[in-house]
Amino acid sequence: MAGKFELYVDESGNHRFRLKAANGAVVVTGDPEESREQCLRSIESIRKLAPYAPLQESAAGQG
Repeated sequence: MAGKFELYVDESGNHRFRLKAANGAVVVTGDPEESREQCLRSIESIRKLAPYAPLQESAAGQG
């Protein structure tokens, strides 16, 4: 089974998403959004950009 995005409403009433790996572990949690549509746009951005995102390593303790 592949990973999946889950949409939910948090305790404050904001729309959020989490990306879960195939084993159920949460890999990414999205920022709170005021609307479901904004949340869906965030997911689409990740889907479009992630295949091209380079890996950047930094030394320990450096942001």
